[in-house]
Amino acid sequence: MVLLFALLFSGTMNAKVDNYVGGYLQGGEWTLLPQGSKYGPSYGAAGGLGFLYELQAGKKYSSTKFLFDIGVGAQGGLTSFMQSSNMTAVLKNQQDLDGNIFNYVYEISDRHDQYVNVAVQVPLLLGFQHRRFYMLVGAKAGYNIYTKTHSTAVLSTYGQYAEFDDFRNMPEYQFFTNRPISGGVKTSWRLDVAASLEIGGRLGLVTYGTGYDVPKRKVELRLAGFIDYGIFDIHSHGSNEALGTYDKETGKILNLEDNLNYNSGVTAPVYGTESMVNNLVMSDIMSTTDFASSVNNLVVGIKFTVLFQLPEEEKCVLCQDAYRSATPSSARGKGVNYEE
Repeated sequence: MVLLFALLFSGTMNAKVDNYVGGYLQGGEWTLLPQGSKYGPSYGAAGGLGFLYELQAGKKYSSTKFLFDIGVGAQGGLTSFMQSSNMTAVLKNQQDLDGNIFNYVYEISDRHDQYVNVAVQVPLLLGFQHRRFYMLVGAKAGYNIYTKTHSTAVLSTYGQYAEFDDFRNMPEYQFFTNRPISGGVKTSWRLDVAASLEIGGRLGLVTYGTGYDVPKRKVELRLAGFIDYGIFDIHSHGSNEALGTYDKETGKILNLEDNLNYNSGVTAPVYGTESMVNNLVMSDIMSTTDFASSVNNLVVGIKFTVLFQLPEEEKCVLCQDAYRSATPSSARGKGVNYEE
């Protein structure tokens, strides 16, 4: 099918098909784009390498060739969401030791959510090259084999009263200031398919002669810029709150109000304890309930490719010269003559 397309592209039956194998190395900026979200994009870096098979087809001695690429590779990277605005979680209608009703507030600031991901990619690209210029467009299917999160932030807690100013920086009453908090788990992302565009040039000596005796190079070196945009939503919509508590018996993350109460069963002062903060778990931002309607991948970078031409089938010139088809000697078209 590909060969037929190559012949149609060449516009003539005098088409020449060359086969190449090789590899590529690429790197660039990796961004996750949340859609329908109050959060901005992430920023990071990704790199990859892989193996390629390339078919080149076109008219003999032409400097314009049709290209068909297929291969397999791996891509890994790290990207991070950075939130400058504060996030809060509130336990309402708590009771202090004096019987006053207040809200116990968890305030998260300077939050960073990092994602490390490794994926297997299968590129399928079509394009052309003309002299030094080349371009490829197509798709890259990606299967995410490893994804891990790491979240860090600064936590402060305080008491919010209707009749008083906020009670802050009172650790004896479990109102803490600027405590580091972190979290991280392995997670999973969905299969992704990226629309890909690659534009660049051929490196090294390139000859433009059209004669049969003009030497043709057997190694292709290319340098290009590329952009890969994921067309699918890669994240699974989460059900976690940004902040929760870890239940050791079930291994599940519970909402704060399901497991914490400032005055629950307390008959003595809470002086000196940290029961309101010592079992907190911070969920990564993409697993929270209101993060985004969808998340798309975007990688923009530089790609270097090296290709080696496979050996062509050798033709026996003497054998071709020694063979001659004879025209039919009679109406029945008898015989084929051979030169000796």
